[in-house]
Amino acid sequence: MSYVVTVILTVQMISAIAMIGLILVQHGKGADMGAAFGSGSSGSLFGASGSANFLSRTTAVLATLFFVCTLALAYFGNLRPSSGGSVLESAAATVPAVTASAPAAPASGAAQIPAN
Repeated sequence: MSYVVTVILTVQMISAIAMIGLILVQHGKGADMGAAFGSGSSGSLFGASGSANFLSRTTAVLATLFFVCTLALAYFGNLRPSSGGSVLESAAATVPAVTASAPAAPASGAAQIPAN
């Protein structure tokens, strides 16, 4: 179970980092007007509008993957232990009991005064 959660968490972090990078690379809606008149990125690898379609679709796929990983981590995080008890009961069963002993009383009041 721990292995599955680790893999899902790794996929979620990689998709989050890739999604951040893709969002930062994309240009805004106002930049399309300049590309339509021949300036800017009209001679790019994907063409004037091809990069926007490719980057936005890739971002949508990564966002979906991130969302699915988040739901899977929430599901695995809320699974109950098979023992049927609460978390506090299982923690109390594993911690050994500590016996409390009364502290020793000082012999006299002079022992409590610090010496310089």
